[in-house]
Amino acid sequence: MANIAAQRIKREFKEVIKSEEVAKCAIKVELVSDSYTELKGEIAGPPDTPYEGGNFVLEIKVPETYPFNPPKVRFLTKIWHPNISSVTGAICLDILKDQWAAAMTLRTVLLSLQALLSAAEPDDPQDAVVAKQYKDAPDMFRLTARHWTAAYAGGPYSNPEFDSKIRRLADMGIESHDARVALSSFNWDLERATEQLFS
Repeated sequence: MANIAAQRIKREFKEVIKSEEVAKCAIKVELVSDSYTELKGEIAGPPDTPYEGGNFVLEIKVPETYPFNPPKVRFLTKIWHPNISSVTGAICLDILKDQWAAAMTLRTVLLSLQALLSAAEPDDPQDAVVAKQYKDAPDMFRLTARHWTAAYAGGPYSNPEFDSKIRRLADMGIESHDARVALSSFNWDLERATEQLFS
């Protein structure tokens, strides 16, 4: 790894670990490899959002051209959010693309991602299905996002109705994650989700 990138990421890594602001917001970062090119980030779902109580794990890959190019970040924890792919965890956030500046740091990235969980940008979506639900059926979006937070990020919320629909599809031989995706995509309409899965 280029020296500038390695020195810079080491410094930022320490900054994140020592930062009080980061501790308050429940943000963590740890090394995956000694070379500082791969990090694992964790952000807590912000209060008063459907992600509250959840813990979301991020994969952070630092390019050799850092800090002149942004780190590559994706969610490893599955999440239902307009700006994050429910399939790949890819993130649509301007500072991870064309609005990146060399003055930005790991801390900026983690805090920006946590802010994104509080304030989605449905007009610039990464996941069109989620964005449509967010705009057309906001209550259904919140219930679905809370359900995903409980299922994948250890959130406290349970929805017996959603769980029973997932079980019905699981009884038909559908993996529970695939059932959850289909049901979420069709606003938990069991018939439409079943049609889509078996078509």
